[in-house]
Amino acid sequence: MTSRPTFPDSTDPFFIPGPAGRLEVIASRPDAETDCKALAVICHPHPQHGGTMHNKVVTILERSFRELGAHVVLFNFRGVGESEGEYDQGEGETDDLMAVVQWAQTALPQHDLWLAGFSFGAWIACKGAMQTQARLLLNVAPAVNHADFDAIGDPHCPWIVIMGDADEIVPVGEVRDWAERHPAHPQLIIMEEASHFFHRRLMDLRGLVKNTIKNALGK
Repeated sequence: MTSRPTFPDSTDPFFIPGPAGRLEVIASRPDAETDCKALAVICHPHPQHGGTMHNKVVTILERSFRELGAHVVLFNFRGVGESEGEYDQGEGETDDLMAVVQWAQTALPQHDLWLAGFSFGAWIACKGAMQTQARLLLNVAPAVNHADFDAIGDPHCPWIVIMGDADEIVPVGEVRDWAERHPAHPQLIIMEEASHFFHRRLMDLRGLVKNTIKNALGK
């Protein structure tokens, strides 16, 4: 009989089995005990453009979720850091996410699943939401000009999209047009004077994420 994995009480990297070899993972517990029964999994930016789970936007999302009372999992996609495998155009990366979600939900089966992603990671989080019963979907600077976000359906949960109006990589107008035409009508929030990587605005992003999630979930 296989025992249920326990959710680690450590932020040191460890490994879980993935579809292309081992995946490097970091798991963290909430900053304080709350009545929030949530498990957040965050996807990092593009593997071929320096994206890793240590990206500053990713880690500020991790901090925001912990402060909301969620357990949080970060991971490196295949071929990034110590994760095995090679870049797979978003298909294999979605499989990586699903392996992480399965591991985390086995450890915390009674927790609501929150999926989040930054840039390329936003696309993977959206794809993951189509294969799970996510209770929250958060996209930060979704790379709609580089990936097929129009193929994403309705996640049937609160869906938040945060963009900077000074994003130099993803045109804010394209994100606005996509959000307006998408049948699920994700909640789009545009942060003034914020670049793609939210330079000098990370603390503002942290507060915005926390307040928006609280409002979306009625907390």
